[in-house]
Amino acid sequence: MFTGLIREIGTLRRLVPGRESTRLDIRAPRTAGDLAAGDSLAVDGICLTVTGTRGEVVTVQAAVETRRVTTLRRWRIGRRVHLEPALRAGQALDGHLVLGHVDGTGRIARVARRGDSLLMTVRCGGRLAAWLMPKGSVAVDGVSLTVDEGPHTDRFTVNLIPYTLQWTRFAQARTGDEVNLEMDVLVKAARTGRTAEAFGALGGADDRAASDGKDRSIPSLAYILDRGFGRKGRS
Repeated sequence: MFTGLIREIGTLRRLVPGRESTRLDIRAPRTAGDLAAGDSLAVDGICLTVTGTRGEVVTVQAAVETRRVTTLRRWRIGRRVHLEPALRAGQALDGHLVLGHVDGTGRIARVARRGDSLLMTVRCGGRLAAWLMPKGSVAVDGVSLTVDEGPHTDRFTVNLIPYTLQWTRFAQARTGDEVNLEMDVLVKAARTGRTAEAFGALGGADDRAASDGKDRSIPSLAYILDRGFGRKGRS
């Protein structure tokens, strides 16, 4: 589980494709020391398993399917990537709930300055646009962002504030760049009628069965806010 708040921009040092998986060595001086084999690390929004660390370098592995459905298939040595370690128990849940399971890719259709901020429009196609909600959330290359009001037929626009531009590589975004997209899991759950199952996967649904017989499988707003969800701080 992640939040879409980037810890560090790492640099791809080595990439070794194989029949079953691809090995990636990433220089991450701020992040590598806190990781161990078996940990999860979001790399440009892709949840990957750490297989080892060596000094400032962390090694992760990506399955063939991951390479097929994400931008990873086009990565080259020297690429700068967004990094976020998995959320730890007790940490504040800023940003939004990000699973690291990329739904598909999109392409940047337009980049325009607005004062100190940058408006970035991403073409995502109708299938992914169906999961967008006005002023809702989306993870673009692992970064938690708020979408515009729409209408969302096959694209969306996000407003990148100076802080986001400083801590991500979006300041160098160009038209035509391909990006990983993960749509908001809560929107997907609500629109498919699987809200209870989604919250159960996060923990806390099953252990809140009430003695009065009332259905507690869908958490109340107070329950969500009490655990930190909804705290602001993203662009």
